[in-house]
Amino acid sequence: MYESKSAQSVCQELSVDPRQGLSEQEAQRRLQENGPNELREKKQKSRVQMFLSQLRDPMIYILFAAAAISIFLREWSDALIILMVVLLNAVIGMTQESKAQQALEALKKMSSPQALVRRDGKLCEVPAAGLAVGDVVLLEAGRVVPADLRLLESMSLKVEESALTGESVPAEKDASFVAAGKTALGDRANMAYSSTSVTYGRGEGVVVATGMNTEMGRIASLLEGQKDEMTPLQRRLADLGRLLGILAVVICVLMFGIALIQRRDIPEMLLTAISLAVAAIPEGLPAVVTIVLALGVQRMVKVNTIVRRLPSVETLGAVSVVCSDKTGTLTQNRMTVKSCYLDGELRAATELDDKRDRRFLEGFILCNDASLEGQNRLGDPTELALLDMGARYSLTREGLQRELPRINERAFDSERKMMTTVHRTPGGSVRAYTKGGMDLLLARCDRISERGETRPITEQDRGRIAGAAAQMARQALRVLALAEREGDESASEENLTFLGLCGMIDPARPEARDAVQVFREAGITTVMITGDHRDTALAIAKDLGIAEREEQCMSGDELDELPQEELNRRIGGLRLFARVSPKHKVRIVKAFQSQGQIVSMTGDGVNDAPSLKAADIGVAMGITGTDVAKGAADMVLTDDNFATIERAVEEGRGIYQNIKKSVLFLLSSNFGEVIAMFCAIAAGLAAPLRAIHILWVNLITDSLPGLALGVDSKDKDIMKDPPRDPKESLFAHGGLALTLFYGVVIAAMTLSAFLYSPIRHLMGAGMPVSFAGIRDMLLQPDILLHAQTYAFVTLGTSQLFHAVGMRNTSRSVFRMNHLENKTMLLAFAVGFVLQIAVTEVPLLSSLFGTAQLSLTEWVDLVLLSLLPLVFHELIVLAKWIKGKAGSRAD
Repeated sequence: MYESKSAQSVCQELSVDPRQGLSEQEAQRRLQENGPNELREKKQKSRVQMFLSQLRDPMIYILFAAAAISIFLREWSDALIILMVVLLNAVIGMTQESKAQQALEALKKMSSPQALVRRDGKLCEVPAAGLAVGDVVLLEAGRVVPADLRLLESMSLKVEESALTGESVPAEKDASFVAAGKTALGDRANMAYSSTSVTYGRGEGVVVATGMNTEMGRIASLLEGQKDEMTPLQRRLADLGRLLGILAVVICVLMFGIALIQRRDIPEMLLTAISLAVAAIPEGLPAVVTIVLALGVQRMVKVNTIVRRLPSVETLGAVSVVCSDKTGTLTQNRMTVKSCYLDGELRAATELDDKRDRRFLEGFILCNDASLEGQNRLGDPTELALLDMGARYSLTREGLQRELPRINERAFDSERKMMTTVHRTPGGSVRAYTKGGMDLLLARCDRISERGETRPITEQDRGRIAGAAAQMARQALRVLALAEREGDESASEENLTFLGLCGMIDPARPEARDAVQVFREAGITTVMITGDHRDTALAIAKDLGIAEREEQCMSGDELDELPQEELNRRIGGLRLFARVSPKHKVRIVKAFQSQGQIVSMTGDGVNDAPSLKAADIGVAMGITGTDVAKGAADMVLTDDNFATIERAVEEGRGIYQNIKKSVLFLLSSNFGEVIAMFCAIAAGLAAPLRAIHILWVNLITDSLPGLALGVDSKDKDIMKDPPRDPKESLFAHGGLALTLFYGVVIAAMTLSAFLYSPIRHLMGAGMPVSFAGIRDMLLQPDILLHAQTYAFVTLGTSQLFHAVGMRNTSRSVFRMNHLENKTMLLAFAVGFVLQIAVTEVPLLSSLFGTAQLSLTEWVDLVLLSLLPLVFHELIVLAKWIKGKAGSRAD
């Protein structure tokens, strides 16, 4: 613990003379011994690894098994189609993951930071990666701290540590400070930490830790033990895959049993059993889900979001708690003057007058060392806020200094907590401005300036000033006082004339306030987690509408005293956590998860990375975010806009809704195939469909409309619904009944079409229509060919019509805007044309084992295939009648 040792003892321990620094030879030796000053990066996946990772899915395992059995039975076309589906799914997933990784790499800075060090008694710049323990590093405003340093000297040094501590105000540093014992990270005044930045003053420090041994490295190492959790959709699809796998095995066993009982040809029945198993598995589902997610990812790119893992988009749709860092995420990470006190009254910073209040504005701008030139903002955030206030009235530090050049100064230090600059006026007189803490500065004032007149200050004046400062403090504003002194070049800070106060804060993002409101309407809880002080955090939380009462806030000290079980119990009533550490953030995320919540964590700092990884979905900021945070997150916002998360949640909800529609459509279609096949075979009839027919319907006639359902437009009121239960099945809210009902309807139509040909032949021959007669007729190859063709065409065409109704099971197809989903129109047209092609094109007809049909036959089969839409309209009508009856009862 270097913070508890004197600077001299630290240098002795590290065997370094601070006046000479390390020798080049010694620095290289230590660098060789300890390794470069870099964080250990997780090895990136190769394209082969990305490809193979897409194959680790229960549904894919089942498809591989089906392909293997098809190869064993020499059903080459079946095996080829199955393997093509698996390949397509893997390639799409690999391509998206690769694109996301490339986008993240582009966000990284092209050049590594440089460090100013003393070696062999000379100053030189070296890459930060080349620093060794014991190097003496010089710090100045604008430089990034390249490693963990024990400060040797500090002159008005301030370091912006929000990436580590979450505090928006820079920390004042003091090399002479020696900690008495265990000290919180944000209170170690004699230490400067890697990846923080110097905003003010200068200093020197000796490197005490590099690479993974730094505070930043320790936090990064917390990520190594975290495993990627499955998203809700992945869990649901995995469960579905296991269920379908069990169903496929059960079907095979049943069919084998039926074959023995009916004394059928065993090899033939084995092939039929495999066909039934294939019918139970929606081969196109993995590809449909992957494509739908990939298309969602492309839409997310347009709203400045990089999705690193495809299922993350859907996970956002299930989010019920959004845990967000404050600084730079909910706030602008840019101190802003909000309120001013002058001439005896409080005013908003936007209500000043550049002529009437010029002396007040002039003082805060001139008594300032920050620089504001366009996008180049250099200096302490507090002083930059004062320059921003002046810029609002077209006053700049550079312009005023040409008019009132600085001739003397007293720099800020942590003991005086004041700064003074002396200026020469155009008339040749001298004017000094002093700014600092209100209590200390007011004690040095014996006069006050109000409305252009200067008079002795009274106790009543002091009371009003203290009251104004207290009012600002209650709003969590940081208060600075300003005074002046004329006719003295010595920069004296006695006998001052009080000019006024200004209060500033790191303000909330306006768009974040709107996003929090939308989240509330959507039943999503927003929780602020910050390293900032309680009062400041509570003021921001109230402003954003996150918290209303102090009882909803908990500090890091309270968390330390609270067992995890008790935190899990109380977490539901908490909305704000202040002065927390990285380990606290992970505990908070875990506590919400223990209550069954799906948790999103947003942030930008190194301190956010472990909780980003622990959350169900981590969202990092792309501009201000550290590389560690981006590496831990599932999604990266390239515009650092909290409101983008709200659009992502909406997109995720829409994607889940559409995937659910696709799943129910595909399964109801497949259940229709299974029921039709099973009933026919169990009755001793020939199979109504060949294996290649089932694969064709599953992959083409099913998958194209399934994909169209996946890209359907979102409901306009989707963000007014509460988050879905993360344990909710894909079959919830009547989904199972709907699936089984349409499965039975499709099976009945398919069997009707299959039996039509043998019944027609029996009636045409004047023979009685009987079960035995139908079975005998189906033994004739030509009749069986036509019967299977009828069943195949009816099955494929009916599913095209079924898909149209599945767009909205509560609305009539006559009230749907079909132009909203042009993909569905295209899928219907392509599916219908392909269905015609496999029966009417001789080459395809021969491959698929179908008979060519007449126009009359096509019309009859299309009319039969319309039945799913007829039942759709009847269901919608029943719901409408039930709704009307309910409203009358109310």
